[in-house]
Amino acid sequence: MPLTSDSDIRDAYKAHSGELYGFAYRSLRDGSLAEEAVQETFLRAWRAGDRFDPELASLRTWLFAIIRNVVIDISRKASVELKPTTETDDRTDDPFDRALVSWQVEEALRRIGDQHREALIEIYFKDRPYGEVAAELGVPEGTVKSRVYYGLRAMSNALEELGFDE
Repeated sequence: MPLTSDSDIRDAYKAHSGELYGFAYRSLRDGSLAEEAVQETFLRAWRAGDRFDPELASLRTWLFAIIRNVVIDISRKASVELKPTTETDDRTDDPFDRALVSWQVEEALRRIGDQHREALIEIYFKDRPYGEVAAELGVPEGTVKSRVYYGLRAMSNALEELGFDE
C-alpha cells in the first residue's frame, strides 16, 4: 500500500507521530528540533510514498528508518553550526539505532545478487583476504574485487531505497 494520498499520510501521522517525536526528542534533546524532525520525516515519507512496501517492513519500521536519517541530518547541521559535543557520540550507541541499521544492512544484502553478497560477506564481514576467497571460489582475484566493488554499489542503492542516508 503506497503512502500517496493525504489521508494515508494523515492516518500515519496520527498513528506514529507521538512515538517518532519521542525518539527525535531523546536523540536531539530539543523540542523544536524534534518537531522539525517529525515534520521532515512525514514530508520524506509522502515524497517516497510509492516506494513503501509493507511486505518488506511495517509502516512504523519504515518511518523510524526515515526519522533516524532525519535526526542524523539535523545533528550534522547542528554540529557544523555549533561546537560538537559528546552527546552526539552517545546517540550512535543507542540500541534501537544499532538494531535499525542492522535490519537495513541485512535487508540490503538480501536485495543484491548472490555472487556479490557472497563476496561482501567473505571480504568485509569475515575479514578474509581477496586471494583466499578467490582460491576458494575458483575465480581470479580480480573477479572477487569486481564482485565486491559492484556489490558495494548495489548495497548503496538498496540502502538508499530503504531510507538509509548516511
